[in-house]
Amino acid sequence: MNIYAQFRKKIEAQINALTAAGTLPEGLDTSRITLEPPRDASHGDIATNAAMVLAKPAGMKPRDLAALIVEGLAGDEDVTSADIAGPGFINITVAPVLLQAVVERVLIRPDDYGQSPVGGDQQVNVEYVSANPTGPMHVGHCRGAVFGDALCSLLEKGGYSVTREYYINDAGSQIDTLARSAYLRYCEALGENIGEIPEGLYPGDYLVPVGQQIAEADGEKWQGLPEADWLEYFRVASSDAMMDMIRDDLAALGISMDEFVSERDLHANGKVDAALATLDEKGLIYTGVLEPPKGKEPDDWEPRPQTLFKATDFGDDVDRALKKSDDSWTYFAADIAYHQNKYERGFTHQVDVWGADHGGYVKRMKAALNAISDGEADLDVKLCQMVKLLRDGEPVIMSKRAGTFVTLRDVVDEVGKDVVRFIMLTRKNDAPLDFDFAKVVEQSRDNPVFYVQYAHARVCSVLRRAVDEAANVATDDASLAGADLTLLADVAEVDLMKKMADWPRTIDAAAAAHEPHRIAFYLGELAALFHAYWSRGNDDASLRFIQAENDALTAARFALIRSVALVIASGLGILGVTPLEELN
Repeated sequence: MNIYAQFRKKIEAQINALTAAGTLPEGLDTSRITLEPPRDASHGDIATNAAMVLAKPAGMKPRDLAALIVEGLAGDEDVTSADIAGPGFINITVAPVLLQAVVERVLIRPDDYGQSPVGGDQQVNVEYVSANPTGPMHVGHCRGAVFGDALCSLLEKGGYSVTREYYINDAGSQIDTLARSAYLRYCEALGENIGEIPEGLYPGDYLVPVGQQIAEADGEKWQGLPEADWLEYFRVASSDAMMDMIRDDLAALGISMDEFVSERDLHANGKVDAALATLDEKGLIYTGVLEPPKGKEPDDWEPRPQTLFKATDFGDDVDRALKKSDDSWTYFAADIAYHQNKYERGFTHQVDVWGADHGGYVKRMKAALNAISDGEADLDVKLCQMVKLLRDGEPVIMSKRAGTFVTLRDVVDEVGKDVVRFIMLTRKNDAPLDFDFAKVVEQSRDNPVFYVQYAHARVCSVLRRAVDEAANVATDDASLAGADLTLLADVAEVDLMKKMADWPRTIDAAAAAHEPHRIAFYLGELAALFHAYWSRGNDDASLRFIQAENDALTAARFALIRSVALVIASGLGILGVTPLEELN
């Protein structure tokens, strides 16, 4: 049940009727028509720009077209009133029975309220986290992990078929560095005094158990041998060990991937060579000399012939190198192969979640996928800004060189998965985010996760009390769905019903924009309306949920607040947060 979708059909029906009557021309594009809550709630329940966007192509004044649409809606039993505002916006007040039906609908089928058909079961591949397997996940990876996972759940709610994917960057120089670092710890496990970790290797203690495991399994097999003899073994063993650690970290955050794709395997299976051969066959690879990077003086630049991809043919700023000076493939070449691999698996819709420091990489990757797929596949890249860690307002100091950093697991273990996930979604992904260990566990309205979970817990508390204080009122969902909902007439009750009516529209809009933070915002707004309703009952006994002398009104209010709790639980489920029934 989507009231906004219902009224969109009504508006389009009016446009079609006016077209059939010859008042409007054929072929008007209705795709830009929007229906949303008006900014001022006193203006009604739904506002539409239909007359504004259709007036010019229809050759009419917006207010004149709006008047015709309003006239057509006048006899609709679902419409209490329809008015013209400003230059031609239409404000609609819906019949109360529609809002009351939302409560009944939520109670009868709570699991699929808001479930949308908009996605049409289209396949979408969402690649997120994809942290280099060179150490445990740190808090910088956390935001992208939560964002990506919540986006997947949101898209599923929006009717898409989603694959959660992790791309393992287990090839290249960083894996060689990892292997050498693990070998050093292996030697240490065998009793060697390795001294201070050399510059350029990974100093963290997290590699100590890796070295110990290899020493226990292989003994002195690798000790003292030339690097060429042990490097490949330690590449595989150490990166696999890091991926085991990463999988455990993700599980602590409530994240489980559908697919893991290895860069190393792409190289080994000839996928990189094949992808570049495809581009070459299209005439998109050539040998040339790039211009010097912006900001560099000419004497800093050493021009040399390179193997280049014609990225500028597909909207990039410059053509891009595919081979390094040692004639090996660049990371970009492997990334082209990876995105071609996704395309070949049937994913014409791809979403990549990257850190903000990869912003300069977006155009080239979009260009490459466009070239590989002949424009059939699209790529949306979501950049996540870093998280600033604070403790009582003071920055938490970290040092990569010393190997001291706050891991994702540290954060989850201290404040809990639910807090981490919710807070990471309280800002848009490309906006900076502060995470204060003290603030995020406060039990106050300034803490968004507490405020939302408290609303859910409060509803549960009321319904528990009902056993003793409203014994004649059945509190199961099926019974509450049959309550006399026409008794819900107070402005606070109507506001809650309006907000719940907006839930399906919120799902559609958030899924289309790939913006799961909208769900967190919505939940905050719904919780605020509920808490305001609760507070009014503290001041006015007639507004309390339990009315000892009026079982019908009590049942109606139970139905309302129970439906609020179910919508909150649905939203928290998208965010991967547990809806608590009581708070400590």
